[in-house]
Amino acid sequence: MSSHVNEVLERNLNNLRENQYPGRGIVIGLTPDQLHYVQIYWIMGRSENSQNRIFVEENGFVRTEAFDSSKLTDPSLIIYSPIKFYEDYHIISNGDQTETIYHALSAGKTFENALDEREFEPDPPNFTPRISGLLQIGTVVPRYKLSILKSFYNDPQYCIRNIYNYEKAIPGLGHCLTTYAANGDPIPSFEGEPFIVSVFDDINETLDFYWNTLNRETKVAVLAKYIHVENGKVTINCINKHSYSGITQS
Repeated sequence: MSSHVNEVLERNLNNLRENQYPGRGIVIGLTPDQLHYVQIYWIMGRSENSQNRIFVEENGFVRTEAFDSSKLTDPSLIIYSPIKFYEDYHIISNGDQTETIYHALSAGKTFENALDEREFEPDPPNFTPRISGLLQIGTVVPRYKLSILKSFYNDPQYCIRNIYNYEKAIPGLGHCLTTYAANGDPIPSFEGEPFIVSVFDDINETLDFYWNTLNRETKVAVLAKYIHVENGKVTINCINKHSYSGITQS
């Protein structure tokens, strides 16, 4: 890795560490040893309803669930499956657009077709962006995409749709999108292109790295999914704030 890339990684890490509220985040990349593709997802929250979540496994997929069901007030934007797969496509997102993408792919449509049906979340005044990713592994050179659907500076009249294509993963690096640029009222949406971050050969090292980087007061859970390059075997682990335990390895 060049010194310039290392400088950029360090700067991005510091920005993420010092950001009180980047919101939810997605990373897609490749381990340094080139043995695993990586998908990372984290959730954060400012309200009790948003903080009251954990990751749980369900039929090989993962979904969010209320840690204390008695405190759940509005499940519409906080209960969903952040990761699923369909054949050689591995989907990751920050909301129920996971299902939209899944059903589109299963019907022979594309990632872009699916996201054309959606826009930012209906949660004024923030209008939280929908961030999504797709990793396709069944090709000669596996590729991935990231997308953000966001309002125009919290104006719901306009939806900005950005899709970023990566034709080849870079060993030891991932591309990251977050929902927010920083804390605020209303919360400003993420700006710019996905930024590069580090991923590691060991799934637990990657989990700890992001868990320890995110803001202590607002982080809720971090999920890592490793997909073996040669055989497609999937390993999923997570850290939940409320239980600090992993989900599963398969």
